Amino acid sequence: MQYVLKKLAAAVTTLLVLSFLSFAAFEMIGDPVTTILGTNATPEAVAELRAEMGLDRSLFVRYFEWLGHFVTGDLGTSYIYRMPVRQMLGEKLVNTLVLTLMGFVLAVLVSIPLGALSARNEGRGLDRFLTVFNQIVMAIPSFFIAILLMVIFGLLIRIFTPGNFVSYKDSLGGYLLYMIFPAISIALPRAAMTEKMLRTSILEEMQKNYVRTSYARGMSRAGAMKTHALKNAMLPVITFLAANAAEMLAGCIVIEQIFSVPGIGRLLMVSIGQRDVPVVEAIVMILAVWVMLVHFISEILSETFDPRMRS
Repeated sequence: MQYVLKKLAAAVTTLLVLSFLSFAAFEMIGDPVTTILGTNATPEAVAELRAEMGLDRSLFVRYFEWLGHFVTGDLGTSYIYRMPVRQMLGEKLVNTLVLTLMGFVLAVLVSIPLGALSARNEGRGLDRFLTVFNQIVMAIPSFFIAILLMVIFGLLIRIFTPGNFVSYKDSLGGYLLYMIFPAISIALPRAAMTEKMLRTSILEEMQKNYVRTSYARGMSRAGAMKTHALKNAMLPVITFLAANAAEMLAGCIVIEQIFSVPGIGRLLMVSIGQRDVPVVEAIVMILAVWVMLVHFISEILSETFDPRMRS
């Protein structure tokens, strides 16, 4: 319990520091009053709007006020649209989370069986083919894979219409069909990396004494791999998969732009251009909380299975 509390305290401290640094940084990217009123606004109008938006107070006062609202679920009000940020996120956050979850599930479903299959066939044709294929996939950026999928399945085969996003409120089937292609573009490079890591981890475990002992007891190579090596080989892979789950949410920002998915990534890019600081701050903190939460859970799980990793 003490170890968990220590990790939790470190995560909360990191989030607090990050929240202040991001708040201060976004306050410096430009004056939203100028964006709203234009450069020809009178000093009186500028002063009045700054007071209305609370920008006439000190940075620290505004930060602690924002932090107090954030921890209670109040994400503030958009400077540009004058509506609650929480309401603006709504369906966009759902789309991003669904895209992240689909990408993660696809990466797991592809990488774990192929990693075990490659290790089982070490040195054979199938293993060599998977190794070469993995190197190719890992060398291709996710955004390029996304463009290829859009051209092949959207423009040539026409399974879906690029840019014609289908909401889950209108058609769940159409929604999942549209989302599967951006999910694949996110999942493929990470699946390749995970498969390579699992293969290496399994082969390392197969060289250890406890596996050799199982051979002496009459167990086959496939049986030793399935019964002993695979379980222990999964420990480092769990942490890697968790890190991927955190990175996938951030990676959605680019993919959403390519496939015109109305997620928080697209909203973030638009809000930065509009100097809509409350929206930007809310999205950045949501991403930060997600990353910290996933890493925290992965560390706890890894160190529960392997206490030697505790520091």
